[in-house]
Amino acid sequence: MNALQSKFQNDLVVLGFPCNQFGLQEPGANATEIMNGINHVRPGNNFQPNFQMFAKIDVNGENEHPLFTYLKLHCPTTRDGFASKANLFYEPFKNWDVRWNWEKFLIDRSGRPVIRYDASTNPEVITKDIENQIKLGS
Repeated sequence: MNALQSKFQNDLVVLGFPCNQFGLQEPGANATEIMNGINHVRPGNNFQPNFQMFAKIDVNGENEHPLFTYLKLHCPTTRDGFASKANLFYEPFKNWDVRWNWEKFLIDRSGRPVIRYDASTNPEVITKDIENQIKLGS
């Protein structure tokens, strides 16, 4: 995501929302703990995101943040199935849920979600879609 933010710095704003609902992979209690985990553990090597990171939120379930309710309403899910439910820490499960960390949404300039990407999608793949949105002027 750093590469996309750098490449499209005048046309793209990358926003990161930590979430601990998938394998409890984001245990940090606050911004300092989350950044220490990013810097020193995953990905580590003093990694610094060049995009804005927000407070940890729930993207699915009873306490789902309204932003993700909106995003999921406009873009279909990227996978048919779920990860092992033993690794998912929310309820209830819904067909349109975010399936895992690093699922991504491309949103046009009007705030409308355009495309949803699976967690496994390499950010480089998104480049063409961003370029198309820039050409559309949206």
